[in-house]
Amino acid sequence: MMRAYKFLLRPTAGQQAALRAMLADHCSLYNGALQERRDAYRHSSKTSVKYGDQSGQLKAIRAFDPERQGRWSFSSQQATLRRLDKAFQGFFKRVKAGQRPGYPRFKGVGHFDTVTFPKDGDGCRWDSTPHDRQTRVRLQGVGHVRVHQHRPVQGRVKTISVKREGNRWYVVLACDNVPAEELPPTGAIIGIDMGVAHFLTTSGSEHVANPRFLQAMADELAEAQQHLARFPKRTRQRTKRHRAAARKVAKLYGKIRRQRADFHHKTARALVRDHDVIAHERLNTAGMTKSPALKPDPDQPGGFLPNGAAAKAGLNRSILDAGWAQFLGILANKAESAGRLVVPVDARNTSRTCPECGHVAQENRVTQANFECVRCGFAANADHVGATNVLNRAGLVLCTAA
Repeated sequence: MMRAYKFLLRPTAGQQAALRAMLADHCSLYNGALQERRDAYRHSSKTSVKYGDQSGQLKAIRAFDPERQGRWSFSSQQATLRRLDKAFQGFFKRVKAGQRPGYPRFKGVGHFDTVTFPKDGDGCRWDSTPHDRQTRVRLQGVGHVRVHQHRPVQGRVKTISVKREGNRWYVVLACDNVPAEELPPTGAIIGIDMGVAHFLTTSGSEHVANPRFLQAMADELAEAQQHLARFPKRTRQRTKRHRAAARKVAKLYGKIRRQRADFHHKTARALVRDHDVIAHERLNTAGMTKSPALKPDPDQPGGFLPNGAAAKAGLNRSILDAGWAQFLGILANKAESAGRLVVPVDARNTSRTCPECGHVAQENRVTQANFECVRCGFAANADHVGATNVLNRAGLVLCTAA
C-alpha cells in the first residue's frame, strides 16, 4: 500500500536561504508557464500550449539562466510544470461539467510552498548519509539537510517533496510497498455519529468531546487579524511590521491545524485499535457548509428577505472547525493499515428514525440533543440514536455484500 511520511527539517541558515531561493525560482517558472499559456490563447490563432511543449523548453531556459533556473533539479522543474498542467485540466473539467471554472491564477512567492522531486535519486536523495547516525536528505542546490526522523520509514521511497509551513520546513516522502500492520481481531463492531455538540457519539453511547480548537483561540486570532488588516492588502513591498503581522496569523492557524490533526489521529487510532468494523455516515461536508441561497424580496425590488445566513455561518464554522472530512480520511487510512473495515452508510434520516419501531419523522427529533418517537414513545439521546441507526444500516450493507 501507499503511505506518506512527513518529517521536520533542521536546515542551517545558509540552507534556509537556498530553500527559499528554490521556492522562488520554481514559483517564477510556474508563473512564466502560466503567462505563456494565457498569451497563446489570447492570440488570434487560439494556440493551445501543452505540458510537452513547455517541458521541451526547459533545457533552453536552464542554459539561458544558469544562476537561477539552472541550479535546480530538472525533474523537479518538470513536476512544477505538471502541477500547472493539472490545474488547467481541472479548469477544463469544471467548465465541461458546468461548475464554477476557477481559472488558474498566478502564485505569489509567499503562496508557493512546495517543490516535488518525482524520483528518489534524481535531484534528491533520502538518507543521503546512511553511515551517519543523523538522517539527512540531499537536495540539489541546497545540500545535505538534517531531518528530524521520529519514526522509521517503510516501503520504497518514490517521491520526495519539500514543503514550507510558516517558518518551518518539512520533507514529505511518498512510499509504496508499505507492509500492512494488522492488529489482532477484537470481534467488536461500532457505529459513530459525527456532530458539533460532541465530536462523535458511538453506538455504545460514548461521547467524544469536541475540542473546538478554532473557538479556543478565537480571541487571539481576531486580535492578530485586526492588526494585519491595518496594513494595505495590495502592495509591492511589505514592511517589516507587515511581514511580522502576517507571520503571526499564519503561526496561529498552523497551531490550530496541528492540534486538530493530532486530535484526529489519536481518536481514529483508538477506534481502530478496539473495533474490527467501524460504520459512519457518508457526509458531503462541502455541501453541508454552503451558504444559503439569497431570497429576493418581491415587495422591494433589489432587496432580499432574511435567509438565516448568520446562523448558517456559525454552523458552517463549527463543522469546519471539527474537521469531519479530515478525520474520516485519517480513519480510513488507519483502518486499511490495521486490516480493519470501515463502512460508510447513507446519512439521510439517521437522527429521525426510531431504532425501536423504524418510524421516520422530523417530529421525532424534539431538540438538538433529545429524541422521542411520536409513534412508540422511545426516548434517547439524539446522537446515540443516530449512531445506532448507522450501525444498523452497516449491518444491512454487510449482509447484502455477503
